[in-house]
Amino acid sequence: MFVRLLTATAAAVWLAACTSAAPPPGTTSEVAPIPVSTEAATVGDLATMFEAGGVVRSRLTAPIASRVMAPIAEIHVRPGDRVRAGALLVSLDAREAQANQARAAATLAAADESRRAAETDAAGAEASLDLARATHHRIETLFATRSATAQELDQTKAGLSAAEAGLRGAQARAAAATAAHEAARAGLETADITSSYVRLTAPFAGIITTRAADPGAMASPGMPILTLEDPSALQLEVLLDEARAPQVSVGQVVEVVLGDRAASNKSSLRGSVAEIARVEQTSHAFAVKIDLPATAGGRPGQFGRLRFTGPVRQALSVPTSSIVRRGQLSFAFVLDSDGRARLRPVSIGEAADGRVEVFAGIKAGDLVILDPPPSLTDGARVIASRSPAVASTGARR
Repeated sequence: MFVRLLTATAAAVWLAACTSAAPPPGTTSEVAPIPVSTEAATVGDLATMFEAGGVVRSRLTAPIASRVMAPIAEIHVRPGDRVRAGALLVSLDAREAQANQARAAATLAAADESRRAAETDAAGAEASLDLARATHHRIETLFATRSATAQELDQTKAGLSAAEAGLRGAQARAAAATAAHEAARAGLETADITSSYVRLTAPFAGIITTRAADPGAMASPGMPILTLEDPSALQLEVLLDEARAPQVSVGQVVEVVLGDRAASNKSSLRGSVAEIARVEQTSHAFAVKIDLPATAGGRPGQFGRLRFTGPVRQALSVPTSSIVRRGQLSFAFVLDSDGRARLRPVSIGEAADGRVEVFAGIKAGDLVILDPPPSLTDGARVIASRSPAVASTGARR
């Protein structure tokens, strides 16, 4: 309030100096009245606006980290480089992975030979069983005609049992050899997968934003080496006080002004609230993430301002087109009862939907001149046409 009073005082002094320097209206020849359009200052519904600053971040961010412990052999990109999906980013020392791959391949080859030997033994045991069955059948036939002795029959039975047991043992060894072969093949696949971990590639197209290691350093599982961000999908992340929580909801459309746009006085962007995080117990603030449009043109790390619409309240306001800015001061031309334009210093607040709140310098019912021409000066005679009053001065979202 003190700052607003000081500004209004300075503006009044400046205006008084300019007015005293101008000749009295009666000493100069009257010029033709200037046609202008006016509108009355009104008290009505006006939305409360509040702002919060934040940082633009990529909606899609991927820390590029190793899944194995190995020395970094080469880093193929630098911060700021654009990469395509699948591009090679980092190469790790592959000697240990290649040795493990070769050992797994040799183990698979040995298991394959063992499986073949077990299958051959099983085939031989099956042939022996066939012979033992034929011999037992022959002796059993001879024994029925009393052409063979009981001892010979017992010997063939024992031979048949031994052949059957031999076949079962050979089949078990063949099954074990097959399982060992499958395990060796899985080991080789694991070695192949592990060998692929020494080549770190881009999971999506984007920009390298940070680099946390150099060639020769030891890469540890989970420790980021690079950071990849997608610049085509951006979010503005801000921290708001918990008192603002009831005024924010997911899907709400808000105004966003990026840093470079604020400097160039460009129009604001439209974003939507995508996520509201829980309130932190220490800071009593909560994070709000706003999706930015694809045409935002921002960059990760850029500063941005977020403008929320708060509760509607009664306030005195005038059209923003009636405000004249001269340096750091704000003025407005007010039509007096003599048909002359009077330049008044005003103290104003935030603008919303084409209207701006007035704290001092104008009262309700004053006719302000819209879009005053550059030739308009304090005390100039004007011909005013009344602009239609705005039905509602509240923020329309």
